Amino acid sequence: MAKTLAETLMFPAVLFLGLLTCFPWAFHAPQPHHTKVVVAREDLERKVDVALQRLDPGGFDVSGVTDAQQARKAVLDRDAVAGYAAEGGRTVLYIAQANGASLEQNLAKDFTQLAARAHQQLTVTDVARAASKDQNGTTIVYLCVAWSVPGYILATTLLRAVTFNRRKKVATIAGVSALFSCVGFVAGVCLEYVPNDPEALFVAFLLTAAVATFSAGVAPFTKQFFPLVGMGLFIVLSVPTSGVAPIPLLPTFFQDLHTVMPLGNAVDALKGIMYFEGAGVLRPVLVLCAWITAGLALLGLDARRHRHKVLRSEVEGTQDEEVPEPPVEDPSVEAPTPTAIPIHRHHFGDLLPMLEGTVCDDMQHPIHHAAVTVIDARGQQLVRTVTDDHGRYAVTGLPEEVINVVVSSAGRISTVHQKALQIGSSVRGDFILHIRSDAMAPHLLARD
Repeated sequence: MAKTLAETLMFPAVLFLGLLTCFPWAFHAPQPHHTKVVVAREDLERKVDVALQRLDPGGFDVSGVTDAQQARKAVLDRDAVAGYAAEGGRTVLYIAQANGASLEQNLAKDFTQLAARAHQQLTVTDVARAASKDQNGTTIVYLCVAWSVPGYILATTLLRAVTFNRRKKVATIAGVSALFSCVGFVAGVCLEYVPNDPEALFVAFLLTAAVATFSAGVAPFTKQFFPLVGMGLFIVLSVPTSGVAPIPLLPTFFQDLHTVMPLGNAVDALKGIMYFEGAGVLRPVLVLCAWITAGLALLGLDARRHRHKVLRSEVEGTQDEEVPEPPVEDPSVEAPTPTAIPIHRHHFGDLLPMLEGTVCDDMQHPIHHAAVTVIDARGQQLVRTVTDDHGRYAVTGLPEEVINVVVSSAGRISTVHQKALQIGSSVRGDFILHIRSDAMAPHLLARD
């Protein structure tokens, strides 16, 4: 009882602790941490650096450029989040609202104090304004969340698609990612939340595909811990590093994590496309492609592992070691259920059998109402059905492992046969049941 309770509470408890730890830590007191700024005139660099360290110790990394034009260009090229120029009694701060309104406010506050110490008035110049209805500069983050989280749910849903092989699952991920990217982009443009730049569709596609592909690939290896891994990566760690609070205002740990998480990199790429004329887009796009590549590699590794297991089972004829349990799905998604399905010509959209066959007597006459029981490697019954008038049966929704099929009928010798199942393919199990006789030794005979 205690073990069952502990296993039941493990997922919500770990998720609760993760959210309780990461979200308040990231968001409770946003302030500059190693925020990159440039200063026009290198002779002022040292003075500005010292003054900023007094205002916000460790808050800024200051470097110098030749003039105000170079300071403005550094912000547009995303080499810095702010450019400061003090020339001829006039001080200007170049910033970008697209990087986040809260970052803009923090920078304006600190540099206003800096200018005031020099008895000057600061002029704030915005070089990259966000869309008209995106006053906080964070709408891209919310669109990316809408593209990201369904990618994880898609992967968990595909675990139920017992008739899909891996190729079909990858094709489904690609199709759904394309659909989601189009719908989200059109909605954002129509609502005037983001600029109408079709190049953003590619990044949206990569984000959904990256999350879905990696989730589908990692599921067979993490098994019962898959929900913790998925939710931990794509919610607990991704959301705080996504840009809900501008990245320069986050603690250093989350800034470093931001460089590898798919959600944050998609936000960076989209901002570069929509507001900075393509600056800084290549690196985050490569990161998203790396997540997709890792997911495909894991899917291929799992396929190879299963092929070796099936071949070993067929060569040995027995199963000497315990077969691992199939991956546990997200608790919010219903697990696949082994089911007996009707015998008929299967049309598009129907459930396809994973195991099907016939049961006959010695004269090859079909035996109707013969009992067919499917048992897993641990001896647990998965499903039970009976043959039809033509001696046929079919079952789907079985786990991808070696199972035992037991066939019995009144007055005949029961027969058992071992079958290795693989998702996306149908295995035949044809049986002959001999008449029970005291002169006949019990034996098994199955033809494939």
